[in-house]
Amino acid sequence: MSNPAIVGFSGNITRPSKTRTFVDLIVQDIAIRHGLSSKTYDIDDVGPSLGAAKWARDLDARAQEILSDVIAADVLVVGSPTYKGSYTGLFKHFFDLVDPSALRGKPVLLTATGGGERHALIVEHQLRPLFGFFEAFALPTAVYATDKDFTDGVLRSELILKRATQAVDDLAILLANKSGVRIAAE
Repeated sequence: MSNPAIVGFSGNITRPSKTRTFVDLIVQDIAIRHGLSSKTYDIDDVGPSLGAAKWARDLDARAQEILSDVIAADVLVVGSPTYKGSYTGLFKHFFDLVDPSALRGKPVLLTATGGGERHALIVEHQLRPLFGFFEAFALPTAVYATDKDFTDGVLRSELILKRATQAVDDLAILLANKSGVRIAAE
């Protein structure tokens, strides 16, 4: 691919989804600001083969294509709705199918949504360790939004939009590196 690709992946299982909208908002901001190609997916896009898959090879063709896009992305934006203090089970299962070394050094912008502020640490206590396992480069600024930050499914909170801009600005430092986007894992 001649131009770096950004891929968003959301752990939502229903549509419409505030989480997918949130992830895609950030993906589009990055793509527009930096001239990147972009795609955003969610669990619904992956389809029913995910639940039965023990290995990546067990996924149907569409799900394997999405998994390949996530692995091949130069930048990931991930997000999950909060269920009982953590990311969704199918979000985790999707990443369970990724080879442990496949995301090494990949910049990942972490996001999550939830019903209230009490789940705000999902990004730090759940998502950051998950991507730390993969030795991905989780950007320092993560973004969490609550139901009250959305109006009719659209993110309206100036505070959260400002934090999302800060996270995108963090990424700009990495994208300025002309030799490539991935961070060396050595």
